[in-house]
Amino acid sequence: MDSCRGARTAVIVGAGVAGLTAATALARGGWQVEIAEVGPPEATSGWGLCLTGPALRGLDELGLADACLAAGHGMSTITHADVHGEPAGEVRLPRLIGARRPAMVGIARPVLHRILHAEAERCGVVVRHGVTVAAVDQERDLVRVGLSDGTVRQVALLVAADGIRSSARGLLGLETSLEFHGQMVWRALVPRPRWATGIHQFAGKADAAGLVPLSDRQAYVFLTENGVERSALPDAELAPRLRQLLEPFPGRVEEIRSLVSGSESVVRRPVLTALLEGAWNRGNAVVIGDAAHAPAPQMASGAALAVEDGLVLARELGRHATVGAGLQAFAGRRAQRCRTLVETSVAIAGLEQAQRHREAYPLVESCHRLMAEPA
Repeated sequence: MDSCRGARTAVIVGAGVAGLTAATALARGGWQVEIAEVGPPEATSGWGLCLTGPALRGLDELGLADACLAAGHGMSTITHADVHGEPAGEVRLPRLIGARRPAMVGIARPVLHRILHAEAERCGVVVRHGVTVAAVDQERDLVRVGLSDGTVRQVALLVAADGIRSSARGLLGLETSLEFHGQMVWRALVPRPRWATGIHQFAGKADAAGLVPLSDRQAYVFLTENGVERSALPDAELAPRLRQLLEPFPGRVEEIRSLVSGSESVVRRPVLTALLEGAWNRGNAVVIGDAAHAPAPQMASGAALAVEDGLVLARELGRHATVGAGLQAFAGRRAQRCRTLVETSVAIAGLEQAQRHREAYPLVESCHRLMAEPA
């Protein structure tokens, strides 16, 4: 694609959930697609994630939901409990891909990446690693894309799907701030306890902890540390510090804490959000996924928005005579839905910090029901 000029050619920046989903959907619609991914092959961030109902619905449209269900751990409930493990509420999530299939799935990020990557390549998408976008110029109905290896593409469409810290977004002149919400989220990969068949969350006196199954054998522990400044810790201090933060939780969390002792996979990340105000596109270039709308993790639906973005983008481009009209229609369909999820996730984070967990539970449920509506 060094000098392609066709009416249906695209460069996508970023081989994450949004980028790979968009690439597959576009390729199935007859587009010639190339992905520029700055990271090496098989590089993924974090240990696991949830594919909630909207994500599964979108992946089912691509024929990939069953592969994700087989590789992950299907679930349909979120169980809320107090610090002692006493039940405080249960959310039964809508089953959007049929009553006989789960409402959501916990899955390891590398596994999901392999499924999405394999399907994109099967559809003819070219994925180039170790390269990213360095310059962007609009040329009438084409976008001139300069890549970091010195090569140039002239394409009908550029998609910036390179995450919350997107460099492509800045090259398009679409700036947004990253908001820190006074929380650090910890995750550790552990063996799955037999009782963990859905998401479990425990509200502590200072922090919140929980467990998300990823497969029959694995799960990840999470802890949301409240009222802290954004900071970094040496890797050697992560596991001991997480065990210390889990000490105030008795009962089942004590079992989780013992599992952390054997984990060599502990990460700690700030809770950041981003929401692109105004236009999502400049000419024939558009921003999608976390680059446009990154929610806090409390709703576990960032991947759902990313999958939906890729599908809706391809759908709208297929319905309109010009790329520009398709991008305008795409943003018009997505902006309010994505804003609602981001703002709800921020509200839940605030309630957690104020120790008003019981007020957050119905907000979680109502937002999941809203997200169950068609994208």
